[in-house]
Amino acid sequence: MGRIKTELYILKRRIKAFGDSLCFYACRIFPIKKNLISVCTFEGKGGFGCNPKYLVQALHKQKPDYEFVWFVNDMNKEFPNYIKKVPNTLLNRAYYLTRSKVWIDNYRKPYGTVKRKAQYYLNVNHYTIAIKCTGLWRGKGFSKMAYLVSKNDSDMIDDLVIDSRWCEEVSPKGLVYGGTYQMTGAPRVDVMYGDRTVQKENFRKKHNLPLDAKILMYAPTFREGAKDGKRFVFSEIWSLDFKRLINVLEKKFTGTWYICVRVHPQLAPTFEDYKDEEVNDRIINESKADDMYEILAAMDGYITDYSSACFEAGYAKIPVFIYADDIQKYANDRGELMWNIATDPLDNVRNNKDITPTFDAKFPFAIATNNDELEQIISKFNEKEYEIAIDDIFDELGIVFTGHASEDLAEVIKSIYMNN
Repeated sequence: MGRIKTELYILKRRIKAFGDSLCFYACRIFPIKKNLISVCTFEGKGGFGCNPKYLVQALHKQKPDYEFVWFVNDMNKEFPNYIKKVPNTLLNRAYYLTRSKVWIDNYRKPYGTVKRKAQYYLNVNHYTIAIKCTGLWRGKGFSKMAYLVSKNDSDMIDDLVIDSRWCEEVSPKGLVYGGTYQMTGAPRVDVMYGDRTVQKENFRKKHNLPLDAKILMYAPTFREGAKDGKRFVFSEIWSLDFKRLINVLEKKFTGTWYICVRVHPQLAPTFEDYKDEEVNDRIINESKADDMYEILAAMDGYITDYSSACFEAGYAKIPVFIYADDIQKYANDRGELMWNIATDPLDNVRNNKDITPTFDAKFPFAIATNNDELEQIISKFNEKEYEIAIDDIFDELGIVFTGHASEDLAEVIKSIYMNN
């Protein structure tokens, strides 16, 4: 009975996609506008953030006559005045995408989207090196419907932005993608490169903190489930002890520490209900900010469970600690993980050879499964050993981190205009 229900759902989605595609074909009566670029983040749920933000900034700086349209679900999102935000509706997507010379997206286009031959679609995927598996690497956890959406989008992509040989190896199955790459690194990580003094000062002034305040970001990963083919975001109550965390940070690194919390925006109301009088004045909630990376650049430490941002924080040599109190359950839910954190000793986790057979890498971040272990790994943190581990993984995975990915990709897009 469940299989029949699933097949009926897929049939319904196929019929809807066909109807949506007719809107795109109808809009082909309009010519392509050569200086128009259409942008979207997280299927319209995002705002001015992630990789598209930094690429668009670079494009505008290099050629101010480019026009940008950005699809959003929430019209209250704020954008620079050179960007036109439009509701993320079928008719708007059909009209503006069909007319745009370039598409920029960090996620997937809706099923039924159709691209013209003369257009260029650059996908600046919202993660690069990861812990959790995606796409076909998930096995039975990757539904047929998810495959159809991924394949439809991937077939339209002209270039996928990656940051390493690792991504080149995992993307054919992880993203259902068999096309070409731009190995420039992620634009959003440019802000993490080199001196981060400006970002640190701006963040502390924004929150009325002393300029010498120390701040650690806690950002548990995005979780998503499905029931009857419908997606939903979920969370369990986190077990991290903020008071204990602050105490060990101050003991280990000295100074006055604050915790910047960033949960998924759809879970932000849950965190707003969190109350602890002992630490409330040390907690900063940035869950609703559209751009995480200007914030991350201002941090002195980072804790997550399974978010790929651990690697990007590591590129900047920010101390990273993994707090994962549900490793076995999470591994079972995902099917497999990119790193053997559910099977290897936690002090010697290696890459999953079934997925990345050509690499032999050690996971560079210390892992804790409870508050006792978290206190221990922070207390034992050795900066020199940590930086060596980061350098080693740079070399092994072939990571590109130059600080000018945005400019490099802007040049790629400019060449598209000049050659077509």
